[in-house]
Amino acid sequence: MSDTPSSSPSSYPHTTAEAYDALAVRYADFVKDGLAHLPLDRSFVTAFADLVRATGNARVADLGCGPGYLSAALRERGVDVFGVDLSPELIAIARRTYPGLRFEVGSMGALEVADGALGGVVSWYSLIHTPPEQLPAYLAEFRRVLAPGGCALLAFFEADGEPVTPFDHAVTTAYRWPFDALAALAGQAGFTETARLLRAPGEGERFRRGHLLLRAV
Repeated sequence: MSDTPSSSPSSYPHTTAEAYDALAVRYADFVKDGLAHLPLDRSFVTAFADLVRATGNARVADLGCGPGYLSAALRERGVDVFGVDLSPELIAIARRTYPGLRFEVGSMGALEVADGALGGVVSWYSLIHTPPEQLPAYLAEFRRVLAPGGCALLAFFEADGEPVTPFDHAVTTAYRWPFDALAALAGQAGFTETARLLRAPGEGERFRRGHLLLRAV
């Protein structure tokens, strides 16, 4: 998560948490349907869960989990998931909505997880707020907590042939990424690409959506 480009890079987790706290109820209501009307996105989440279970380590961290709908979807697909988010207000909503799941306030850039402990990590439109120069550190943290062969799933707004591009996200500034540039950074962090999905904007969506499925090497 990040703040506006004019803010200090070191301050972005705090300012982004504040932005989501302020809009937590509205944001949770906006995303409450989760994957219900997104069959292509849903298929990628299902594939991710299947691949994680096949590793023999079904522990998954939903990083930037927000109000928890994706964590719930992953649990339905048979993985042992917990959620992490910077926003205390969103975590409170997630705990009320899904009392059988574990949710924690924390940073996806500094996880309280042992090296190699997880079979999967998901960043579902949560890395979008990270300043581009800091994204490699986040990807390195994802790789640190994954066991070799573990899976990562990244969902993001695609830049449609442009370079990394900031835009006016409804909560706080976010960035659109070229597919190849994001995949290259993941490769430098110790991942290989398994699959990618690029889809056109749906009704009410402004940008193309990218989904990148990775394997830790």
